[in-house]
Amino acid sequence: MSHSFFNLYSHDFARVAVAVPRCRVADPAYNAQETIRLARDAAAQGAALVAFTELGLSAYTCDDLFHQRALLDACLAALNDVVEASKSIASVLVVGAPLRVDHQLFNCAVVLSGGRIHGVVPKTYLPNYGEFYEARQFSAADEALSQDITLLGQTVPFGAAQLFEVENLPLLKFHVEICEDVWVPIPPSSFAALAGATVLVNLSASNVVIGKADYRHQLVGQQSARCLSAYLYSSAGRGESTTDLAWDGQALIYENGELLREAERFQDESHVIYGDVDLERLSRERMRQTTFGQSMRRHAQELSRFRTARFALDLPRHQVLPLARNVARFPYVPSNPALRDKRCNEVYNIQVQALVQRLSSSGIRKVVIGVSGGLDSTHALLVCAKAMDRLNLPRANIIAITMPGFATSTRTLEQARALMAFVGCTASEIDIRPSCIQMMKDIGHPYAEGAEQYDITFENVQAGERTNHLFRIANHVGGIVIGTGDLSELALGWCTYGVGDHMSHYNVNASVPKTLISHLVRWVAESRQFGDVDSAVLLAVVNTEISPELVPGKSDDGAPAQITESVIGPYELQDFNLYYTLRFGFAPSKVAFLSHAAWSDRETGHWPNDAHVVRNQYAMKEIKANLAIFLRRFFLTSQFKRTCVPNGPKVGSGGSLSPRGDWRAPSDSEAVVWMNDLKNVPDVA
Repeated sequence: MSHSFFNLYSHDFARVAVAVPRCRVADPAYNAQETIRLARDAAAQGAALVAFTELGLSAYTCDDLFHQRALLDACLAALNDVVEASKSIASVLVVGAPLRVDHQLFNCAVVLSGGRIHGVVPKTYLPNYGEFYEARQFSAADEALSQDITLLGQTVPFGAAQLFEVENLPLLKFHVEICEDVWVPIPPSSFAALAGATVLVNLSASNVVIGKADYRHQLVGQQSARCLSAYLYSSAGRGESTTDLAWDGQALIYENGELLREAERFQDESHVIYGDVDLERLSRERMRQTTFGQSMRRHAQELSRFRTARFALDLPRHQVLPLARNVARFPYVPSNPALRDKRCNEVYNIQVQALVQRLSSSGIRKVVIGVSGGLDSTHALLVCAKAMDRLNLPRANIIAITMPGFATSTRTLEQARALMAFVGCTASEIDIRPSCIQMMKDIGHPYAEGAEQYDITFENVQAGERTNHLFRIANHVGGIVIGTGDLSELALGWCTYGVGDHMSHYNVNASVPKTLISHLVRWVAESRQFGDVDSAVLLAVVNTEISPELVPGKSDDGAPAQITESVIGPYELQDFNLYYTLRFGFAPSKVAFLSHAAWSDRETGHWPNDAHVVRNQYAMKEIKANLAIFLRRFFLTSQFKRTCVPNGPKVGSGGSLSPRGDWRAPSDSEAVVWMNDLKNVPDVA
């Protein structure tokens, strides 16, 4: 059980490889041996699928040598060597070779494994412009007469409209096209994806000129994104003739528009890159994006042409096989500093623009906000300030109130005061303790008589009094209450329902998770969004331990008794759990597997050569325990709070929890199926 759990194939991943052999022009025997060597290496690394280069057994640059029988016979013999060798290679191989069919010559991709040829795919589009003269030697796929051919004593499907499915990994269904096929307006792989292919393979030669490598990235990345697929792309490297051209050996693996792996270009030796493709993610994206299904129906006649070859592979399922793929610890926050700054800038402007529109459309010129001195209210206050600037309204139109209660710490109170001064809003302070005591007297709570009973009622009386004040002040000044609660709190139900921090007139933080908010506040400070004003107070807020400050502490420094993350778990873990649960609908066992890949002691980096070790963060037992907290709170106890949330802008593809947007769920469902699946997660690695 333990070994299979920590195996990527148990979670609908597939390790794929793109191999670029160093070749010799018109030396098929040598090229076959190099192909076999790389195939064995890839299989040893657990790869299920290995793609090679266009016409790799002959080399691409043979020109009119392709019309020489000696070369074509040698290519057939070389292919036979690869087929025989595949009997002891536990991967499916896709190799390029010139093949004679019906008195014509075709530029082909041959799909084979276990000593069997599963299909031959001829190139559909032959470039005959610029430096390319393929129509001089080859025929295009549409010119073929036969749909089945005899090859090396085997009857084999022949044609471009083929899919290949691994029976014991059914989400791995792939299609093969060749070089120019992806450069045309409607590549064959577009229809193949609609027909069910989750992985698209391109055997390419593709000589290099200035700027072409970047264009390949755009081409392959966009094709994988539009087709909601993985895309494997090879291009020929060292050994091809440089009579008139040059070759860089670029190899790419993309998944739904995201680059998983890229080879270093201009290498002298053969090389292989690996990527672990999340097949379930691709399948779920197609289910979620209903226009994909509409496209299937629209092109049903074209899709009916596809045939599917099915075969099994000896996958390495019964061993520890960790992901050779970076899993971001903070899926809502880019790890690259430049990209992170760009993300923060965009999120901030989305929030500001949304609030500007709400104020403009309603004709309201004032906002009311409670400022606690913590992260969420700080960021919401910053959004309000920038919105007033955009509307050319004075920041005095921000009515900001800090409302100390029974457990408010000196630190957060001082930070709240400093923040309001920093922004230049209309600031005031209301001590809510008298009204809270009156409320507790009215309802007969023991605290009103001097008992130290700090129960949920004691906490919610304070949250309710704060929100009640804000709404009445908004009535009084003609403004709207700006909510401050974030996506993480809403996911975990960490908010007081109704007249509490759950409610507002408009919540600018509604779809921003806690881990991103901390970066947003830091970004506002470091990028000087408010000019040269000293923003040290913002950095102090970022470094403040998160607490609702509702239960009095007993320490001399006035620190609160409550530490939020000691109750609901670390936000960095719970935001990770939220992302993969909400965005992709993954089962808890897969979320835990991904969390282990991201947060445990592991090797990271461009696998396997330039790995580095990161310090341990969370052991498997901690990952499982905190995921259990998340599942109970998210699925069982908190949905009723999410069915009636205020308006607020969605900021990211990670999703929101608004019932008008990404998440619609019953308030009285059970969590049993998620908790049962969690039992499949081991306590130790």
